[in-house]
Amino acid sequence: MKQIAILIIWLAAAGAATAQDTTPSPERIRATVGFLASDKLKGRGTETKGGEKAAKYVEKQFRSIGLKPAIGGQYFQHFVFARGNHYNLRSKNVIGFIDNGAARTVIIGAHYDHLGHGELFNGRYPNEIHNGADDNASGVAGLLELARHYQDNGVKEPFNFLFIAFGGEELGLHGSKYYTRYPIDSLGKAHFMLNMDMIGRYDPKRGVGIGGYGTADEWPAIFKGVQDGGIKFFTDGSGKGGSDHHSFFIAGVPVLFLHTGGHDDYHKPTDDTPKVDADAEAGILKIAIQLIDNSMKYNRLTYVKQD
Repeated sequence: MKQIAILIIWLAAAGAATAQDTTPSPERIRATVGFLASDKLKGRGTETKGGEKAAKYVEKQFRSIGLKPAIGGQYFQHFVFARGNHYNLRSKNVIGFIDNGAARTVIIGAHYDHLGHGELFNGRYPNEIHNGADDNASGVAGLLELARHYQDNGVKEPFNFLFIAFGGEELGLHGSKYYTRYPIDSLGKAHFMLNMDMIGRYDPKRGVGIGGYGTADEWPAIFKGVQDGGIKFFTDGSGKGGSDHHSFFIAGVPVLFLHTGGHDDYHKPTDDTPKVDADAEAGILKIAIQLIDNSMKYNRLTYVKQD
């Protein structure tokens, strides 16, 4: 009996040791935003040291979380693009993978780049750092939280997961355009794509907008019963827009797009870390998890083309 009791205690302790709390963490969100939107990264502009540091930070986090490198043993998908009179601009997507041996894959994305000093964006404040806390350090924080959740929740999900931090978004969605031209796996195997861009400035009067509601026949049923936990949300049908989900939608993939709306600091040097509401962002991510989980009850979503 004593040996049996010891075994039961050992099994309980082992279970406690392996079980992890995968709830989105406001503290981790603050830490991620605080790093990416710090003056040290100087606005994460394309082809700047700060932008490179941001990409390497995401790579390090993917590795720490346990995501597999998705491209021949590495996390980086390099690409080159042009903007106006600027040619051969170099950037990269950072891609991590959870391989559940499934036939289809959920794609989750957020762009990590921002405007730097406005060198290539021709902005109104060319000599000031645009830290981009909401746009889009907040989305990258969400990307990492969802990666942790699906890596550590102890469940072998019926879908694989691909997590992509896009480069070159601010200069024309170049990272997502490149990925949809040169996907590491067929887009025909994509279940849907969830994009997070500016999810850090929740306004309870507005709520968080969820675009793409009209891009799959199944979305109304998937949204049914989703609990807001005090975070109000509303839906929009369009799969098109000015962020990376647009590239996937026009390539034939159903999408969802999370966005807390515009504000006076948009594309200004004043988009700084203290203004990001990490607690509300954690609540928004809980809604995202419910939607992802509900979507996995369907073997396939029916894409709806829009004019």
